Amino acid sequence: MIIGEILAGNARMYGDEIALVERDPDRGIRREITWREFDDMANRIANALIAKGINKGDKVIHLTVNCLEWLPVYFGILRTGAWAVPLNFRFLAEDIRYCAEIAEGKAIVFGEEFIDRIDGIRDELVTIRDFIFLGHPDKRPDYTEQFEGFIKTGSTDNPDIPIDLSDEAGLYFTSGTTGAPKPILLTHRNLEFACVIENRHHNQTHEDNFLCIPPLYHTGAKMHWFGNLIVGARAVILKGVRPEWILEAVSEEQATIVWLLVPWAQDILIAIEDGRVRLEDFKLDQWRLMHIGAQPVPPSLIKNWKKVFPGHEYDTNYGLSESTGPGCVHLGLENLHKVGAIGIPGFDWEYKIVDDNMDTVPRGEAGELAIKGPGIMKEYYKNPEATKEAIIDGWLLTGDMARCDEDGFIYLVDRKKDVVITGGENIFPVEIEDLLMENGKIQDAAVIGIPDERLGEIAAAVIQVKPGKEMTEEEVFQHCESLPGYKRPRQVFFDDIPRNPTGKIEKPKLRKRYSGVAESFKMT
Repeated sequence: MIIGEILAGNARMYGDEIALVERDPDRGIRREITWREFDDMANRIANALIAKGINKGDKVIHLTVNCLEWLPVYFGILRTGAWAVPLNFRFLAEDIRYCAEIAEGKAIVFGEEFIDRIDGIRDELVTIRDFIFLGHPDKRPDYTEQFEGFIKTGSTDNPDIPIDLSDEAGLYFTSGTTGAPKPILLTHRNLEFACVIENRHHNQTHEDNFLCIPPLYHTGAKMHWFGNLIVGARAVILKGVRPEWILEAVSEEQATIVWLLVPWAQDILIAIEDGRVRLEDFKLDQWRLMHIGAQPVPPSLIKNWKKVFPGHEYDTNYGLSESTGPGCVHLGLENLHKVGAIGIPGFDWEYKIVDDNMDTVPRGEAGELAIKGPGIMKEYYKNPEATKEAIIDGWLLTGDMARCDEDGFIYLVDRKKDVVITGGENIFPVEIEDLLMENGKIQDAAVIGIPDERLGEIAAAVIQVKPGKEMTEEEVFQHCESLPGYKRPRQVFFDDIPRNPTGKIEKPKLRKRYSGVAESFKMT
């Protein structure tokens, strides 16, 4: 079923029930809309865009931070038959220009946070005819149309544009941390399948309430919410990641499902440990599921989480934008004994672990993870060579190195590009990072390769120490003594760990920062 039809069905069945809540604790703002209001707003946006000349197959750029209007704008674009093009809100002006040029966008909806970036490239956005401003009217650039006035021009009637599941739906750009952002083309069938697989994995019912914190432009957050969409269950969009804000939202909105990134889960545990938040101040009995995705999860984190929240179900979800987000591999609620693995193939997915010739490697050996299933993208848009390299005989090469244990559980070894080769030996940073995260003084850790004259590369550990704690280089070395000698970090740097909005460590930044640095130093 087209996801726009799922929304329309929710409006018919649950019209007066709350669909979305926005919480902005920093400004003390809470807003909400019902399913009928959600559906009506999507129709108004669609009809207003059609009146502007947006037709099926056109592209509309969507550049806003998380807010109550984000999803209605997304659904409104899809109902025109156009492609939604959500952009990373951290993109610089040049990234935005590049993506708009590739997409040949005809309209853009953007928030006030992006005024300076759009102002700087406006003359270069030659295909964009309409600039729609979603922000405070006093800040509206004179070349834009105010969002509230724009949607008033559209009817609440469904435009009923014929859309097939095979039609293109969205153009998603990779984060660009390893080069120029790549455009990933998804179909309506991809989006429908994301609804099915998320609900199949996490068993959402109409009574569930999903707390959404990660950015909605990313497939991960939105596709996890799709599991609620398909059963008409409400969701809360939280703007902010402070531990007390997360727990307050769970308590006051009675959230039952929370998807966290590793740093946020760590921050919650640290805040509880040092007494900044007290669990007895919150109503959390209804919280049934905490799940994590977007990056490798240290087993020590989940072990500590279960000590604090013993009643929680837990799942790890693995996916890529190229697989329409999370779920092509997942741990499964019943497999807590396998924490550390990313899991087993998700519903209706297949996998194999291959060498550079696409031959399956022996069980237990590391190779590149390849996946096959209904969520695989149509293509890298306008890039047939990259598509040919990524999809071979229906198998999507993920770029992630993995191994499989005797029970068929997949363990993520590392990104293929992040493997450190020292003296001819492969070192997989995730293995070292997991060990480092077992140390009670360490809040976050990253392992990178830095140049070495004799060995080519050596492993260096970047350590973010917990607030109020002190740590030395020697303590790090001692903690890693259980590793074979060639795997141990040879240098230590104490610094904050940069992560992108979806929680992935930005290792290119760290490699650039520490390339050529010869001495470690101490920081508390």
